[in-house]
Amino acid sequence: MHILLTRPLEDSKELILRFSSLGHKVSHLPVIKVKPIIHDEPEYKKFKGIIFTSSNAIKNLSLNNINKKIKCFCVGSATEKVAKQNGFQNIISAEGNVNNLKELILQSFNPNNGSLLYVSGEVISSKLDRDLIAEGYTIERLVDYTVASIEEMKEEFRTELVSSIPDIIYVYSENSAKSLLNLLKKYDLLDNWKNTNLMCLGEKASAILNEIKWKKIFLFNSGEEEFLLYKI
Repeated sequence: MHILLTRPLEDSKELILRFSSLGHKVSHLPVIKVKPIIHDEPEYKKFKGIIFTSSNAIKNLSLNNINKKIKCFCVGSATEKVAKQNGFQNIISAEGNVNNLKELILQSFNPNNGSLLYVSGEVISSKLDRDLIAEGYTIERLVDYTVASIEEMKEEFRTELVSSIPDIIYVYSENSAKSLLNLLKKYDLLDNWKNTNLMCLGEKASAILNEIKWKKIFLFNSGEEEFLLYKI
C-alpha cells in the first residue's frame, strides 16, 4: 500500500521506517511546523503532578530542575515514550484520548494532594484544565509551543502524489487537518481521494476534512497506526 504521513519528520521517522520495512510505499508531507514559545521556567517544586497532552509539550520544556519521580500523566503511548526518554519514572498513560486522560487523573490523583502543571501547545482540542478545575483540582497551564501551517507543496512532490494517490493518509490534529485542507484547495487536489482511507486522531480533525470524498474514515489513538492497516 501507499501511505502518506503528515506529521513533522521528527515525529514520523519511526513510522516511515516501520511501514517501509513491511513493504509499503511511504510518502511524507508535513503540513505543520512546531515553534517553541519562550516562557519562564515553572516553580516545579510546588506541583505534585504534571500533565502532557503531546510529545511536543515535553520536547519544548526545560526539564533540568524537575523531579523525574513526579506523577506524570500522558495522553498516549507516543507522549509516554518521549516522557520515558526524558527520565520520567512515574508515568500514567491514557492511550491517546484526552477524555480517558481526564478519567485517569480523576481516579489516580486526589485534588487535596496538591497542584498539577498542565503543559500544552497554544491551541488545544479539549479544555482539560477547565474540566479538571470544575472537578475541584488546582491546575496551572503552561503553553510552551505553537504550530504554524506549511503553505507550499513542492512541484516534484505534487506531481508524484497525483501519479500515485495514497491508499491511506494519517492526520493527527485539528491544526494538521486545517493545513492539509488548505494545501489541497490551493493546488486543486480536493477530488483525488475517493479511493483513499483517511485515518484521523479524533473526530474534530475528521470533521474538518469531511468536505472531501474519502473511501472510508477511521478514528484512531496514537500507537494504533500499524493496527489500522489490517482494518481496511
